[in-house]
Order: sequence, then C-alpha cells, then structure tokens
Amino acid sequence: MIYTVTFNPSIDYIMFTDGFELKGLNRAKETYKFAGGKGINVSRVLKTLDVDSTALGFAGGFPGKFISKTLEESKIHTDFIEVDEDTRINVKLKSGQETEINAPGPKVTQEQFQALITQIKNTTSEDTVIVAGSVPNSIPSDAYAQIAEITKNTGAKLVVDAEKDLVDTVLPYRPLFIKPNKDELEVMFNTTVSSDHDVVKYGKEILKKGAQSVIISLGGDGAIYVDEHQSIKAENPQGKVINTVGSGDSTVAGMVAGLESGLSIQDAFKQAVASGTATAFEEDLATRDAIEKIKSQVTVSVLDGE
Repeated sequence: MIYTVTFNPSIDYIMFTDGFELKGLNRAKETYKFAGGKGINVSRVLKTLDVDSTALGFAGGFPGKFISKTLEESKIHTDFIEVDEDTRINVKLKSGQETEINAPGPKVTQEQFQALITQIKNTTSEDTVIVAGSVPNSIPSDAYAQIAEITKNTGAKLVVDAEKDLVDTVLPYRPLFIKPNKDELEVMFNTTVSSDHDVVKYGKEILKKGAQSVIISLGGDGAIYVDEHQSIKAENPQGKVINTVGSGDSTVAGMVAGLESGLSIQDAFKQAVASGTATAFEEDLATRDAIEKIKSQVTVSVLDGE
C-alpha cells in the first residue's frame, strides 16, 4: 500500500475574480472547495492514475469531516487521526495573479502524534510512505526524521517533498527520491543554478547525502531526474498556466504511480512531468485525459549515463 502523510491538511477555498481592489468590495465569479494539503494532493492524483493509496494525517471539526467525506467519495482510503481543533481553511485568490492566505493548523497533542507514528510502524517492505508539506508547531520538529527512521526499520520505501531543513533530516535514511524545485536546489546549496549541467551537478550532491534519486522541477522547462546510473531531462509542452497549486504534488504522484505500475524509470519520469504539467494547465488537479494527452508531447533526453 502507498501511504501519504499530510501533517497539516486544509480545505482549499479557491476564488476567481476579474481583478482585485484592496480595501474595496470584490466579487468572485467562481469558487471551488477542494480537499487540500500536499500529501492529499498526491493521493488524489494517484487515484486519477488508478493507483490506490491511504491518506494519513490529522483532521478535525467540520473542515476535517469535509476532507474525509470528499476523499471517500472519490474512493480514496483515509485513516486520519482526529484532533480537537478545526482543520484549517486556506484561501487561494486568482485575479490574474495568484494570492494565497494560509491559515494556521490545529494543535496536535503528543498522544495524537504518537498515534500517527504507530500507523507508520505498521508498514512493511511492500509499502511506500510519501511525506509532504510543512510541520505545524505542535508537532515535533524532527517528525520527518522520526518517520524516516521508522521506514528504514520496516523496509518501507520513503518519498519526501518538503523544504530544505526537513529534507536534510531524512537524507541519511536513503529515501527513494526527493523532489526539490530549482529554487529550492539553489537554497540547499546556497548557489545559483544556471544550466542543466548545474542541476545534474547538485542533484548528484544530494545523492552523496543519501537520497537514492532526485527529481528537480524546472517549472515551464520541465524537470531533471538524477540517480547513480543516469541523468534524464523531460521537457513539457508549453501552455497557459492556470493553477500552480498541486503541480509538484502531481509530479510526485505521477512518478510513484509509474514505479508502482512497473514502468521503466524513463517512462515513470515522463508520466511524472506530464502529471505536474497537466495540473498547471487545470483549475484543479490533473485529469487522466489531460495527463495522457500531455504525456504524448513530453520529450525525454538522456543527459548522461544509460
């Protein structure tokens, strides 16, 4: 089984307006409510690609019930730990530009956190654990490292998509892959990345730190995959970017779904980039038809290795 972990899920309330006037009355022409959070996004796109997963994390109050109900209606398994306070509601304002207001999450007690840890301890070598997103203040700051150590002991494969400080803590535990974007790569190494050669160079530095492989997102220029045997670049077709929220999560889902389905590394990576691109071109996460259409247009080239 694939398990996605979202420490701080949300209802994403997306509002589309024609322009935005500060200090004035603005009217939305369209609104949408989605079950949000990076791990949840991964579960949703995995389901789109016909791969089952179980969404783990913390949920509380009526927003938590909305998230669980929404996922279950999509036939996505959930096993959230219930918390006392309400799950957060985040506002995404799209007015030609994107403005986000993210609310603080609910308090998670030590007992509730340990309940999640127990779930991870029950994984086996047949499982994959995907941990993504931020860690609320009420959760131990070494939560990622705790999960990484547990998966190392249980044999479960670990995938991580998070900011630098969290990623650094899991690298010694040899995650299957991590997924920084180009900007995050620059922050990790306090440098400027100006070429594919630079991306591969620093991707290999991440391998030296312990990761088995790495996918570096390049935005509209596609992405680069690096492992100890090869470096591959996938370039996506150009199109109108509508929604960048969830694009990286979709990339993770596309890669994991490909590997789970027995695709080669190159084909799984092609699907990963197609999934991320398809989401960027949609108002919500990618549809299966959009992924397949874009996949046929993604070009893959070997930068070095096999």
